[in-house]
Amino acid sequence: MTQVHFIGGEKGGVGKSVVARILAQYFIDRGTPFVGFDTDRSHGALLRFYSDFAASAVVDRYEELDRIIEAAIEQPERRIIVDLAAQTRGFVTAWLEESGLLEGSDELGLSLSYWHVMDSGRDSADLLGTLLDQVGGHLQIVVVLNEVRGSDFAIVESSGAMARAREAGAKVMTLRRLQDATMQKIDAHSTSFWSATNRSGKDGGALGVLERQRVKYWLQKAYAEIDRLDA
Repeated sequence: MTQVHFIGGEKGGVGKSVVARILAQYFIDRGTPFVGFDTDRSHGALLRFYSDFAASAVVDRYEELDRIIEAAIEQPERRIIVDLAAQTRGFVTAWLEESGLLEGSDELGLSLSYWHVMDSGRDSADLLGTLLDQVGGHLQIVVVLNEVRGSDFAIVESSGAMARAREAGAKVMTLRRLQDATMQKIDAHSTSFWSATNRSGKDGGALGVLERQRVKYWLQKAYAEIDRLDA
């Protein structure tokens, strides 16, 4: 089965692209073939940080989304990462339904998953509920509790959306917090996570010794969570 990972969350600023970049680095470090599709016209993170592995896709055109699936079918040994721009889920879910992919993906040899990246706010919980209404039971959902964007998920847990997600068979992972200043340095230099953890300041990198160590440890924790998901 070719695995296609849609990385979304609908809101801007919840860390969708960070998760897409982590998943890209995970596949690189594991030697897993993959291709990424970047749908954000103004802030394309996969094209910026992993340009050798990414292509652009316009998410509001069915033929562009079709191209993603065709790429998956052409080389079934590859994983597919689709970094979704904010406020595109409605179009994507309509395309999935009208294309028969919610119920017919097995016939094409596809395993589809939607990664719902959440901050700790009520909006993310409400959007998770909407996602479950749209595709719950038809699409594998991975809920990402992103501590980079907030560490107290009490509102999310009390909303009832998480309980619904678990009942629907959703997988849940936690992305641990990384110091804001460190992430800002990585982003400012447009470096991959590999470069951030392996290049010293003397070699032109932005991070100090302990900063690189913290990023390595952070990635190890993220990789352990992804391993548990069997992505």
